[in-house]
Amino acid sequence: MTGSESGPSAPEGLLAELYEELKALAALHLRGEREGHTLEPSALVHEAYLRLQGRPGLSISGRTHFRALASNTMRRVLVDYARRRNADKRLGPTHVRVGPDSGITDERTVNVLVIEAALEKLSVVDVQAARIVEMRFYTGMTEVEIAEVMGVSDRWVRKQWAFARAWLKRELSGQA
Repeated sequence: MTGSESGPSAPEGLLAELYEELKALAALHLRGEREGHTLEPSALVHEAYLRLQGRPGLSISGRTHFRALASNTMRRVLVDYARRRNADKRLGPTHVRVGPDSGITDERTVNVLVIEAALEKLSVVDVQAARIVEMRFYTGMTEVEIAEVMGVSDRWVRKQWAFARAWLKRELSGQA
């Protein structure tokens, strides 16, 4: 794992430097989860970090990139958790609250697995748009930050975000 921004470039250094920010990000991920969710923000950060450490050949280009990777990994931890929970039919599906600030849909409760399935479908249509959704929706990154991570212009990111938002809104509304 490498880094190009100033400051710690090793994951351990970035984790220490960004720990409080990552905990706040984990709290955002958990905010919409069902009542009684057993994961706490610090546990979610640690699980995501362990998963990132287990990825051979992973290259990290700095703080923003590490934050995006950590957020995406947190989402995957929660999706895996929901899948395990749904395997026990007695407990029913796991839902998240999707608010109007997400830019994807009006405020309502949506099954986390439905969101994941929609993102998987979007990645078949346009993998870059799916990456942008992950960074905007799950990390709260701005177009400028996403452009920096992806090495593209923020104008291109805005166009892709508009496309992805419209596509997901249609998909999640059941009109697709």
